[in-house]
Amino acid sequence: QAQLVESGGGLVQAGGSLRLSCAVLGRTFVRYPLGWFRQAPGKEREFVAAISWTGTSTATADSVKGRFTISRDNAKNTASLQMNSLKPEDTAVYYCASSSIVGSSSYTPNSSGLYNYWGQGTQVTVSS
Repeated sequence: QAQLVESGGGLVQAGGSLRLSCAVLGRTFVRYPLGWFRQAPGKEREFVAAISWTGTSTATADSVKGRFTISRDNAKNTASLQMNSLKPEDTAVYYCASSSIVGSSSYTPNSSGLYNYWGQGTQVTVSS
């Protein structure tokens, strides 16, 4: 059984930065992609960023490209999402997830259905 725990959310002003962290407990996630998703009130969960198991390939949604950066540290079973130039529309609950699909070194799935292990979420609120 794997458990993912997010941290680092909070309230920031527009233009500010936050760094979210995700710790995987109970198992290592080496060879499994990691992803970040977010869900705003009344909306469906949407893809934010993903990173392959090697950490050599990343993918980001167009809405956050150039502002958000995903990274991972396989030795520590952790992943991070650095969020810069935050906008009010970034306000959401952010979830980290691990895929159960063993992909290639460049596999970065962007569909929530391809992830099986999810954290509890951390709230990010960006004020004007």
